[in-house]
Amino acid sequence: MRVAEQAGAGQPIAVAEAAVTAFVGRTLRGPVNRPVTISSFADFEATFGGLWQPSMLSYAVEQYFDNGGRTAVVVRVINGGRAPTISLPGPGRPLKLIARSPGTREYLRAAVDYDGLRPADGRSFNLTLQRLRAAGSEHVEDQEIFRQVSVDPASPRFVETLLADSALARVEGRVPAERPLPTAQGDGYVASSPDGHDGGVLTDYDLIGSATDRTGLFALADVEEFNFLCLPPLSRTQPVGPSALMVAGRYCRQRQALLLLDPPAEWSDAERAIAGVRDLPVRGEDSLMYFPRLLAYDRLKGRFEPFAPSAAAAGMLARLDSQGAKWGPRDDHDAALRPGLRPLVTVDEAARARLASAGINVLQSVRARTPVAARTLAGRQGSDPDWCFLATKRFALLLANSIERGTRWSLFHRGSPAVWARLARQVGEFFTRLEDEGRLAGGGREGPAWFVLCDERLNARGAPGARLVYGFAGRRPRQFHAFIVSHGQGESSVRPVTLNRLFPRGTFAPEAIDVGGLPPPAGASGPV
Repeated sequence: MRVAEQAGAGQPIAVAEAAVTAFVGRTLRGPVNRPVTISSFADFEATFGGLWQPSMLSYAVEQYFDNGGRTAVVVRVINGGRAPTISLPGPGRPLKLIARSPGTREYLRAAVDYDGLRPADGRSFNLTLQRLRAAGSEHVEDQEIFRQVSVDPASPRFVETLLADSALARVEGRVPAERPLPTAQGDGYVASSPDGHDGGVLTDYDLIGSATDRTGLFALADVEEFNFLCLPPLSRTQPVGPSALMVAGRYCRQRQALLLLDPPAEWSDAERAIAGVRDLPVRGEDSLMYFPRLLAYDRLKGRFEPFAPSAAAAGMLARLDSQGAKWGPRDDHDAALRPGLRPLVTVDEAARARLASAGINVLQSVRARTPVAARTLAGRQGSDPDWCFLATKRFALLLANSIERGTRWSLFHRGSPAVWARLARQVGEFFTRLEDEGRLAGGGREGPAWFVLCDERLNARGAPGARLVYGFAGRRPRQFHAFIVSHGQGESSVRPVTLNRLFPRGTFAPEAIDVGGLPPPAGASGPV
C-alpha cells in the first residue's frame, strides 16, 4: 500500500474504519476514474447525478444508504463517451473549451470580461466557468474564476496552463492568437453545446481499467482505506463477467478488503444456488455473497423491480457495526433488511443452513429464529476453518489495517533496538486495550490471546523501515493467526505468515517463535 499519512510513535494505534464500501461503475455524470467519498445519497446526486436507468451503480448506492450504509467511495468509469464543448467567439478563431467530465448531463457555461485590465493589455481577459444543475438553470453547482488569463503562450497566465488545473474544463485544440470577445450580450454567458455523449454499456475491461494509469477499479489506489468492494451489474440484464471479478478479488486481497459478489439471476431458488456455487469464478476467504436477489421500488419506473443484493448487504453490515462494537469476532446472524427491500424468494431454515455450509449468506426481512453465523466464500474448502466465518475474517482485516497504519512512523527511522522496542510496545498496548475491552477471543487458561514480535530476527540495524509479526488467538485452543507488517521503500504491506513452532498447553513464549521461514531482514544502509 502506498503511504499517504502516518501516526507518531508515541500515539496509540487508532481503530480503523470497518464498513466503507467502494463502488465502481457507470453514472450519469461526474469525474471519471477519480474516487469520490460520499456519506449520503444526496451527496451522490450532487456529484454523480442521481438515479439513471442505465446505471445499476446508481440504484446500488441508493439501496446501500437506504439499508444503513454510512460511507461510500464511488469511481465513475465510462465506455467511450464525449464531453460537451464551449465555443467562445473572438475577432478571429474562437477559443474552444471542453468539459472535464463526459456525458449529456454536464451543463457548463462560460463568461468573458475585461474588467480591471489595462487598456494596453490586449491579449488578456477574465474567465468564469460554471457548472449548472440543469440546462438553462440558474442553480450553480460549481464555479471557477480565472483573472488576467492570456492567449500569449509566453505568459505565465497562459489560458491552457491555467485550465490544466481546472476541475470543470480544459482547452481543446490550438489557442487563437486573439482573446475572446466579452460575453455581455444576453445573460452574459455562453452555454456548452449539446455535443456530449454518455458512452456505451460498460465492459469488464472498463471496470478493470489500468493499474499503471489508475483507472477503473485501480483508481481506488488513491483511497486510503475501504473495506468492501461492490461491482454492480453492467446493465439490468448483463452481470459483471469473470475477468473483472477475478481481478477485483486479487485487488481486494492486496488492499485488505472483501469483494461482494452478486448471485447470478438464474439462481431462482436455494437448490440452484447450492449447485451453482462451485462454478463461481471467485471463491475464497476474501469474498462473500448474499442470496437471494431483492425486490426494491424503482422510483424512475414507478414499480418494484429485481436488483442485485450486494449493495444492500453492505449497508446492512455497516448498520450492524454502528449499532454495537465493530471489533471482536462476533457473528452477524441477526441481520435483516429494512422496510422497502424484500427478498425475491423465500428461503426456509433448512435451506438457509445448507446455503451457509456452502458459504452463501441469506438476506431476510425478519431475524431468523435459528442464528446462523455469516460466512465468506471460503466454504468448506478454506485453508483454515476460521476464515469461513465473516466475523473472524473482518476482525483480522481490521487488525491488519489498524496496525499497518498506526506503525507507519517507522518508515522515517532507521532500524535500531530502540525503534523495534517502541513498535512492539505500541502494538502491545493496542492489543492490551482490545483485550481489556473484551474484544479478543482466546487467552485465559489456554494461554495468551495475542503476541507481537519486533527484534533483530526480523530487522537489520541501520535499515530504513521495520518489520513486525503479530498474532491473535483463533477459535481453536493454542491456535494463532499470525501476520507480518513490512514498512520500507515508501510502502507498507501486511500478509499472513505461518508460525513454525507449536506450543504445548501453557508453554507459549513469543520470544521463542522460529522465524526461519520468513525472508531475511533487509540489509543495513547507513548509520543507525
